[in-house]
Amino acid sequence: MSDSNQSFASISRKVITALAGLFLITFLAVHLSTNLLMLKPDNGATFGKAVKFMTTNPLIKVMEVVLFSGFFIHILLGIFITLKNWAARPVGYKVTQRSYTYFMSKYMIHTGVIIFIFILLHLWHFYAIKMGVATKNEVMKDIHDFYPLAVKYFQMPLFSFGYIIAFMFLGFHLNHALQSGFQTLGLNHNKYMPAVKMISTIYAIIVAIGFSVIPVYFLFIYNG
Repeated sequence: MSDSNQSFASISRKVITALAGLFLITFLAVHLSTNLLMLKPDNGATFGKAVKFMTTNPLIKVMEVVLFSGFFIHILLGIFITLKNWAARPVGYKVTQRSYTYFMSKYMIHTGVIIFIFILLHLWHFYAIKMGVATKNEVMKDIHDFYPLAVKYFQMPLFSFGYIIAFMFLGFHLNHALQSGFQTLGLNHNKYMPAVKMISTIYAIIVAIGFSVIPVYFLFIYNG
């Protein structure tokens, strides 16, 4: 393959990774808004309606395929690009760049792997039941009755603290991911990049805290 073709392939992979990542960032907002319905004091009625809609609507089912495709594309290409960069630079720089951006970028692969493991566990605990791969838990009325299952898990300290830690790592990952996505797509203009950085940080904090509030509520506030 010529140098120009290699360069084009490399840029294409980065652009596809960025687009898949931005799509997943959008999904997180929807997922968070749905999960926060569990905090409504109606014993999960509103949350149950939202889940039923999202698990039975044909359009949502199609979007699930797109979502999982985007997720695996982002993960696999991200790992491939990182490994290729490591192979091209087997010896570390003599003078290490110690900027905040360098620090964030350096650990994207590590936080990504942690998030990937968490998502696999999360899918097994919830999505696998809906798909009939895992057995329905005894607290559930049917395979779409996730509220009592979520309550059961979130009242387990180990599960809840692990959940919170995972979302702290996700917030760390998101803070750099949104900025990196804009840069990869060539949208890193000096005029508005400071705003992008601020928005990405705020978004990362909202996502991390928003998801973490749920286990905290069921551990320390919820009384059934």
